[in-house]
Amino acid sequence: MSTSDPFPKRIVCLTEETTEILYSIGEQDRIVGISGFTVRPPRARREKPKVSAFISAKIGEIVALQPDLVIGFSDMQADIAAALIKCGIEVWVTNHRSVDEIIALIRRLGAMVGAYARADELACQAEQHIADIQIAAARLPQRPSVYFEEWDEPPISAIRWVAELVRIAGGDDIFPELAAESLGRARIIADSNEVIRRAPQIIIGSWCGKKFRPDKVAARAGWDVIPAVRNGDLYEIKSPIILQPGPAALFDGLDALHEIIMRVGMLSNLSNDKA
Repeated sequence: MSTSDPFPKRIVCLTEETTEILYSIGEQDRIVGISGFTVRPPRARREKPKVSAFISAKIGEIVALQPDLVIGFSDMQADIAAALIKCGIEVWVTNHRSVDEIIALIRRLGAMVGAYARADELACQAEQHIADIQIAAARLPQRPSVYFEEWDEPPISAIRWVAELVRIAGGDDIFPELAAESLGRARIIADSNEVIRRAPQIIIGSWCGKKFRPDKVAARAGWDVIPAVRNGDLYEIKSPIILQPGPAALFDGLDALHEIIMRVGMLSNLSNDKA
């Protein structure tokens, strides 16, 4: 970066997807602080000070870093944003919830740091990867139904970008009416019998911050009749690659979903043929 660089030179990223994007397009030197939840890329945790969780932040430490831009995500970080604005710091809060919005974020962030061409290349790679997965998924003889659980107590179903990725990967989310709800509390499955009634063929767990327990899920009252439980089709996808609305979800998260859905979909068809 030259001294005449007109773009933000000292950026604090309060969520991990913006950190991953900036590293992916070669603009990591602009980052001076990151979220403590950041895992991608691994080097970021070694190179950058961790100054926030998700709904809390070390305001004094952020101010001391003298950022010319802080990037946050959603109304969940509104209080952090307000505190920083009161300190005279410029804050940009994103609110991307869908696959298309994630791709738009990549391009927008790239433009903000003067690296639009590289960001556009990354976005195009994501769009091509999605198209390739859709073509492969179209070969499935039937689309398996999927219950995606991002928390267990209480059970919370898939957020919008995850539900969309499930569909791209070849499956159908069993709670599409809840996927549009941005807040986790609006996606709580109040009646677990509803999962039984919707009879998912696949159950995928991604319990943010703790290991998915398929045995615990299978032992829930009455769930033994669910096809996914009956056939042992309960799987874990690690939260950093699917619950982070950034490149991780569009590449590794989508691949993990597709592998599970294709395997179960093809095996289900073979079983039907034999029957």
